Amino acid sequence: MGFFVMMRCCNSMGLMLLLCVFGFWVLPTKGAGGESFLNNSSLPSSINVGALFTYDSFIGRAAKPAFVAAIEEVNADQSILRNTKLNIVFQDSDCSGFVGTMRALQLMENKVVAAIGPQSSGLGHIISHVANELHVPLLSFAATDPTLSSLQFPYFLRTTQNDNFQMKAIADFVSYCRWREVVAIFVDDEYGRNGVSVLGDALAKKRAKISYKAAITPGAGNSSISGLLASVNLMESRIFVVHVNPDSGLNIFSVAKSLGMMGSGYVWITTDWLLTALDSMEPLDTKTMDLLQGVVAFRHYTPESEKKRQFQARWKNFRSKESSRSDDGFNSYALYAYDSVWLVARALDVFFSQGNTVTFSSDPNLKNTNDSNIKLSALDVFDEGERFLQTILEINYTGLTGKIEFDSEKDRINPAYDVLNIKSTGPQRVGYWSNHTGFSVVPPETLYSKHSNTSAKNQRLNEIIWPGEVIKAPRGWVFPDNGKPLIIGVPNRVSYKYYASKDNNSLGVKGYCIDIFEAAVQLLPYPVPRTYVLYGDGKRNPSYDNLIGEVNANSFDVAVGDVTIITNRTKFVDFTQPYMESGLVVVAPVKGAKSSPWSFLKPFTIEMWAVTGALFLFVGAVIWILEHRFNEEFRGPPRRQIITVFWFSFSTMFFSHRENTVSTLGS
Repeated sequence: MGFFVMMRCCNSMGLMLLLCVFGFWVLPTKGAGGESFLNNSSLPSSINVGALFTYDSFIGRAAKPAFVAAIEEVNADQSILRNTKLNIVFQDSDCSGFVGTMRALQLMENKVVAAIGPQSSGLGHIISHVANELHVPLLSFAATDPTLSSLQFPYFLRTTQNDNFQMKAIADFVSYCRWREVVAIFVDDEYGRNGVSVLGDALAKKRAKISYKAAITPGAGNSSISGLLASVNLMESRIFVVHVNPDSGLNIFSVAKSLGMMGSGYVWITTDWLLTALDSMEPLDTKTMDLLQGVVAFRHYTPESEKKRQFQARWKNFRSKESSRSDDGFNSYALYAYDSVWLVARALDVFFSQGNTVTFSSDPNLKNTNDSNIKLSALDVFDEGERFLQTILEINYTGLTGKIEFDSEKDRINPAYDVLNIKSTGPQRVGYWSNHTGFSVVPPETLYSKHSNTSAKNQRLNEIIWPGEVIKAPRGWVFPDNGKPLIIGVPNRVSYKYYASKDNNSLGVKGYCIDIFEAAVQLLPYPVPRTYVLYGDGKRNPSYDNLIGEVNANSFDVAVGDVTIITNRTKFVDFTQPYMESGLVVVAPVKGAKSSPWSFLKPFTIEMWAVTGALFLFVGAVIWILEHRFNEEFRGPPRRQIITVFWFSFSTMFFSHRENTVSTLGS
């Protein structure tokens, strides 16, 4: 309104004001102490995206060519971002938490709208705080630590799979093979510790557990690993779950081979790190394959497609420009890195189409550090970071790694893994695991249209060759070599001592239950060291519920006795099949007797028979008194009447009377 008033006052002055207003109109808007890349009339000419990872690693050497390929394709595609060029700023974290943090800060100085990385879960915990402060979305293509998905890190987003699902898959595999205890071997950092913690929770839901946690120092040498595996080999469990880094994990199997721990009876299960290392080797080393024979490994599942095969061929061209090392092979993290770039590009396209701008402003919390040599004041806050993060979370499209869509926990939907068995010829897929149906021998995407079914009878895997070229699944445990015997609790009864009681023999106990248990032990093909411990004071029968509680509390390994199986007790311990029936019975001694024609008289005594006969004669006499006046059959000579009375009395036993009664009282 003021503009038009001034125009009427003076043409020259109005023209000047018009130019001033126009100048303010087209200049980029600026936040408080900040700058803008956008104006209302056009898109920015370029946008910066950061990439933070370790160049010299299995994951980094596969990811960098994927980043380059993705950036070239995005900038060449005119249907997305149009005239805006997407720049990627690389920084090497150098496999160091401190160096990685410094490089992350240097990355943020370039006013990036998103940072792709890091590949390390430990570094992810550190720089997530930086992302929170500067409101820059952090998209990690390799950090799988489940705790990074907590509410503490709202700007952290994982474009790969959460280890929460991988540990659930391993727990399902342990349950599928009917094992109850595992030993966890892991690298002692955030990635290893948090992953194993989630594994313990997943196993508990399957009524299994981690019996021992063997932590390996990051970068540990073979001597340290050898000492750890030697102590692990003394444990009862022979199921080893290995959760370490791909760049050093193969040393574990080399040491295990030298200790004789890769033979028959052992089971080795690894997370996705092993296939990351093997996929990166071109060609596969024969010695390495012989070393790993029988290992079961999990790998992130990515569906096969023509676009994926084309990208892999394109990736090889970019890799040849960077390096020609034999361990620079293609692995699944290259796919996640590629999809991460496209995810940012698609989100930016939607973000700009909604009329949003990109502006940065100074962080007041960093202004007070101007007197320091570390120029933290160069870091600016992405003003629209929260809105851009929400745009990323709402993106829904299909990439090389499958359907890219996030659930309410910011995890990728439809998590799935390949289950592979390492053989001398290389890894062989024996099935798949998905959060939708569990184990199957068909690709997971073919089952998503069906109802979820994770029941035990629906689980399927192909044949697995275990260490030592064994086809049958190992038992999974042995008696430990550290000499600890099996502690067996026996109720110290004061009644019914024939079942179980104290004795002065070599076992210290005796009874029917003890005899059955000892007979079962003798049938086992291996020795069972055992010690019987009496439970109770010997003055009164002990509480069997308390005895079960002691087994549940691991005070006893086993309880042997006449313990009744009831519902409440089965919630805490497992019972064998019952070997005797419960209930009230009468036990009497049995004596032999000779056969006699008078055996039928033995049920009653002579006195009882005499009383019975007298009663029959009495009944016969009463009937005669009532009938002889009216009934012709009870009349006649005295001899006949006496015979009739005796016969009637005898026939009463069999209800076969020859005479008919006619009187009212006699009937």
